Amino acid sequence: MTTTYDGTPPAADTAAAGRPPRPRKRDVQGTKRLAALLLSPTLLVLALVIGYPVLAGFRESLYARGEGLDADGFVVQGERFVGLDNYTAIFHGDRGDAFWNAFGNTTFFTVTTVVLETLIGVSMALIMQRAFRGRALVRASILVPWAIPTAISGLLWRWIFQADGAANAVLRHQILWTADGFQAKLAVVIAEVWKTSPFIGLLVLAGLQMIPRDVYEAARVDGAGPLQQFWRITLPLVKPALLVAVLFRMLDVLRMFDLPAVLIGVNQKSVETLTMIAWFEASNLRYGSAAAYATILFLYIALIAYLFVKLLGADIIGEARQQTKRHHTKRHRRNRPVKGKRKKVTA
Repeated sequence: MTTTYDGTPPAADTAAAGRPPRPRKRDVQGTKRLAALLLSPTLLVLALVIGYPVLAGFRESLYARGEGLDADGFVVQGERFVGLDNYTAIFHGDRGDAFWNAFGNTTFFTVTTVVLETLIGVSMALIMQRAFRGRALVRASILVPWAIPTAISGLLWRWIFQADGAANAVLRHQILWTADGFQAKLAVVIAEVWKTSPFIGLLVLAGLQMIPRDVYEAARVDGAGPLQQFWRITLPLVKPALLVAVLFRMLDVLRMFDLPAVLIGVNQKSVETLTMIAWFEASNLRYGSAAAYATILFLYIALIAYLFVKLLGADIIGEARQQTKRHHTKRHRRNRPVKGKRKKVTA
């Protein structure tokens, strides 16, 4: 019996080498169809809940309702197509000043609150992770502000920031916190940070629980101090959970409405956000203008989320897939047999 060996191992040797057999094309297509079938209900719900409102809002932003003049100078009533006039009107005149003021307030609240919440939230997570007597009580007390509804939290802080409230009593200085000015911005920042810092702390604490204790023991044996352990071990390993928490908080603050509306009030220039100005336009039956504001806010949020994911690497699923792909590539190269010359074996 004669056997020819050209460097390609038979199926038995391939299985023994640990390399799974390649799936057939028919099996791959069947798996794709099954995956599409299983995902179709979720995609349908997302299309109805997210896709349709976005498209309907964009369509509404191209129309205007009420009385107006047509091209011939006649008065027309009802809905009429105005194109991009609702968008161009946002950036001109008094409406332009109101838009840029709301845009600046929204960006200011996003940057300041997210930075402070990240610092305080990480500190909370490090405290809650340590083993000490009364840790359960500390964890419960830290999470209480996050469980309070935003409207109730706004009323609570409005009582604190009154002229004769607890804040002025502690500072022993008369400050009109709820008046229109920079102190109103500061009041909103304090209330927002107090309420939502536990959210970041909770997600970071979940990431800290996944770090093995052996890593810290090895670092202590090597002579690493607490600060070195935090920068070289804790922060890199907790980065995925921290980035997700920060991203969620950014998206939430960009659409802030209820807290400044309850704490300071509506139509206050110092705390007016893009969501508040869109609500004001809708409450005055200018639905086309309100939809234009909402569309611009949607694009702003989408841009911030895209830049955050691409620049800071918050795409956790994509990183996991790349790591898995590199692992399989290295394993395939390691198990690949060395091609030799064609040999002829005679039995």
